[in-house]
Parts: sequence; C-alpha cells; structure tokens
Amino acid sequence: MHRYTVWKERVISSAHNLRNYKGRCEKLHGHNWRVRVSVSGNHLDEAGMLIDFADLGRVMEEVCGRLDHIYFNETAPFDDMNPSAENIARHIFEEVDARLKDERYGVSEVKVWESDGCCAIYKACSEGG
Repeated sequence: MHRYTVWKERVISSAHNLRNYKGRCEKLHGHNWRVRVSVSGNHLDEAGMLIDFADLGRVMEEVCGRLDHIYFNETAPFDDMNPSAENIARHIFEEVDARLKDERYGVSEVKVWESDGCCAIYKACSEGG
C-alpha cells in the first residue's frame, strides 16, 4: 500500500532545564527548537492534496505558538513532565493530531531538533509496534 506524507516546519525559541539529570542541561538554558510535523494518509482531496500546507501551518501555529518564548518548566504539561526533546515531540504530536479535522489523514511523526545535530522523534506506530 502507498501512503502520502507531507510535512511543515517551524522554529520556536524557548528555555528549559532538565529534571533528574546530572550535567550541564540541568541548568537553565535555551534552544531554537526546529519542529517538523509530518501528516500522512492514503487519499487525496479533489484538488490532489492530502492537506493544504496553510491549514497545517495554522494548526502548528496554534500549538507551537503557545510554546514559543516560554520557560517550559513553568508551562503545562511541562510543569510536571520533564521538558526533554522527546516529551516536547510527543506533546506537539498529540496536540496537532487532536486539532486535525479530516479523517483522511493524521500526524504520522513529529521531529524536534534542539540543535543541528540532535533530534528527538515521536511517531505513530502500527498496532503492536
């Protein structure tokens, strides 16, 4: 079976410090996080598109806009959850996926880079995977 995937990126600038971590990252520090949201589905609309990039951008702005220029550790859910790149990726995945309004597609993967060489990925898995 073939599947279509489109993605859109944006950058957010925010600070955090890691809890239960021994090292430099336990201290307050910031990143220009690069966020890529991938959306996948099997069927295109009448215009030959899976999702309009503008629509995906609006949803990403709703979710990522709340995370831009904040201190993660004081912002729900990261006031309780450790604001690791992995947890940030999962949070964005769940929030964007919940806002998508078309049954033809859903979020398949979110990648969050905290620097050019470091990326965390949260992705949809097939059942049992």
